[in-house]
Amino acid sequence: MSRYTHVIFDFGGVITASPFEAFNRLEDERGLPRDFVRRVNAADPDGNAWAKFERAEIDAATFDRLFAEEASRFGHALEGEAVLAVLAGAVRPAMVAALDTLKASGIAIGCITNNVPSGRGAGMARSEEMAREVAAIMARFDHVIESSKVGVRKPDPRIYRMMCEALDVAPAACVYLDDLGINCKPAAGLGMHAIKVTSGEQALADLSAALGMELA
Repeated sequence: MSRYTHVIFDFGGVITASPFEAFNRLEDERGLPRDFVRRVNAADPDGNAWAKFERAEIDAATFDRLFAEEASRFGHALEGEAVLAVLAGAVRPAMVAALDTLKASGIAIGCITNNVPSGRGAGMARSEEMAREVAAIMARFDHVIESSKVGVRKPDPRIYRMMCEALDVAPAACVYLDDLGINCKPAAGLGMHAIKVTSGEQALADLSAALGMELA
């Protein structure tokens, strides 16, 4: 029997395909350097436009302007709205199936997502159909924390503690999955078993191993 009773998921890049893939396509379309969007968002990581938008401290119009200003300081033109337009990734059906398997096995599941108050719903969907699909996935979780609603974003350790309090569980009883290493570190620091996600297949294989059950 596994000692883990709870699994906590990031959303974008875990339940859905990574937004970085969409950013790379946008960069290719605009003739921008590879990973340009990530480079802009990595500068002043807690005080830039992206960080402020994920905490809902600014609106979409302000993000559009501030991101463009930040991009220009890196020598290229790119408006924030273009980034938001490609943000929502495609759902990974195998990950959704794993959520159902976990729940059927009596394992509680949560979701901590850094998102922005843009688009439709927690997944920032650009269409009603996608919004409904994401809403159906979110309904599976025992608890969901959105950075844009609580005003705290990963990797701030407070957001992980908030989830543990909501689920009434100690961090040591939790597995945490995220596609960003910087977000896995605080979870591991609190005592969670952290899994850095590089693909849906790898995530399910590592989670299966941690729980001692077949999910892939």
